[in-house]
Amino acid sequence: MNFADSEVVGSILQGAGHEVAESLEDADFVLINTCAIRDNAEQRVRHRVRELRAAQGHNKSLRIGILGCMAERLQSRLMAEEDNVSFVCGPDAYRRLPQLLAQVREGQRGTEVELSTTETYADIEPVRLASNGISAYISIMRGCQNYCSYCVVPYTRGRERSRDPQTILTEAKGLCEKGYREVTLLGQNVNSYRYEAVGFPELMDMVAAISPLLRVRFATSHPKDLSDELLEVMASHENICRCIHLPVQSGSNRMLKAMNRKYTVEWYLDRVESIRHHMPDCSITTDVIAGFCGETPEDHAATLELFRRVRYDYAYMFKYSQREGTYAAKHMPDDIADDEKTRRLNEIIALQGQIALENNRKEVGREYEVLVEGESHRSKEQLFGRNSQNKVLVFDRKDAVPGTYRKVRVTDCTAATLIGELVNENQ
Repeated sequence: MNFADSEVVGSILQGAGHEVAESLEDADFVLINTCAIRDNAEQRVRHRVRELRAAQGHNKSLRIGILGCMAERLQSRLMAEEDNVSFVCGPDAYRRLPQLLAQVREGQRGTEVELSTTETYADIEPVRLASNGISAYISIMRGCQNYCSYCVVPYTRGRERSRDPQTILTEAKGLCEKGYREVTLLGQNVNSYRYEAVGFPELMDMVAAISPLLRVRFATSHPKDLSDELLEVMASHENICRCIHLPVQSGSNRMLKAMNRKYTVEWYLDRVESIRHHMPDCSITTDVIAGFCGETPEDHAATLELFRRVRYDYAYMFKYSQREGTYAAKHMPDDIADDEKTRRLNEIIALQGQIALENNRKEVGREYEVLVEGESHRSKEQLFGRNSQNKVLVFDRKDAVPGTYRKVRVTDCTAATLIGELVNENQ
């Protein structure tokens, strides 16, 4: 989402006559787009801001701005705590950035953090700042109103609002015509998308119909909104990728209730079963929190057991980080010691690593259509791409070209990567 937002910011500022600087030394402004979902993310931002003091010492005109969720959460307090920051701008105020930068040029400091109930930036064509020309993000909705007890997002991004589907289709068609071969539809809770009579299954059907050459992905799903109708649409289109990110957060019903997740373990497992009924080859990934308020050893054991049952292909695994302003921070004691949170997290990580390796070993010998994305980080003689299941495959370059689809046979693996060889389709 931050990549997508940064591309909206780039479009707004270029439209106002600004240009992306070639280097830090050439810059008048450094804009840091931030996440506030965990304390660790915010600490990295603060570290970066303090690193930039040296650059400001050499370039007296350099100004720093903080964008996004951290700006919305802390507002002017952030400038008081980091006195070399000139302005903060929340995620619904990016249209006012040109005026804010002009104000800062005049020596003032500024704050733009008002949340909107309508802003979707639907009319702005993002500038693909870090694009590979193959894959692109499309934000289809903004905000969240689930109010999970641990989560700061509803307070930093406001309530849900969805884009007009025609603007989404226009953006996706334009990308396809420019040679992009994959789009990822984004939202904090993407499968609750609704604009008038168009829900998320209908939108996915329309985007997938643009071209069989255009792969379609989406992130992130909420288990309570994952419908059989969506799964039927996915199964009916080969170019809708067979990968669903389905955050579970805990394998304990007691913890899910405390987290205000609005589903049970039984509901979640029913959704997993439905995914595998409709698309047996679909990969499932997740998010999980270790050491949430009041989590007992039995709750933790239930999470480990859920991992064994679902057998995720990948997981984002974190220990609980209390966020100021959330329901949990106000009403629930953060009562699990940090070293115990770390121990439980490491246990989940070890189990998931074992499961991922076992899953990948089953892939050896299979052939997949891979969208070639670019050079492998380890060797210029190798390329990498992803299959429909969002698994990375690395293979010898030979005659493959980024931006094309090639068939690859899996010959080996690690827990994170499939290793393969190009299949000569002329034989």
